[in-house]
Amino acid sequence: MKQIRPTESELEILGVLWEKGPSTVREVHDILSQTKDAGYTTTLKLMQIMHEKELLQRDTSSKTHVYTAAISQQKTQQQLLNKMIDTVFGGSASQLVMQALGHHQSSEEEIEKIRQYLTAIEKQQKDNR
Repeated sequence: MKQIRPTESELEILGVLWEKGPSTVREVHDILSQTKDAGYTTTLKLMQIMHEKELLQRDTSSKTHVYTAAISQQKTQQQLLNKMIDTVFGGSASQLVMQALGHHQSSEEEIEKIRQYLTAIEKQQKDNR
């Protein structure tokens, strides 16, 4: 499987496209500029580079090019998380989870989802025995 290694700036652009769907450079830039001080030409150049790296697809059928993410959000998150678990937490997923839960204020809804997920994992492990 090809390793996906987007930079932090590329992840910000991917995040916009994953959430908003197909977008022009202007649309992506307008969203990014709400929280970040970057010029339009910087966003344009970065998106062109991302297209060359096959992180984005580009539809050139109209005057204004429309970009879409060429990589899935779930696959990207999984690869980045696996790398973080291996490099930062010595391969221990439980250390990552404990660190995240210990230093992050989780809502009751999030905690309930985590409980349900743990229950499902336990059931799956019992079924596989």
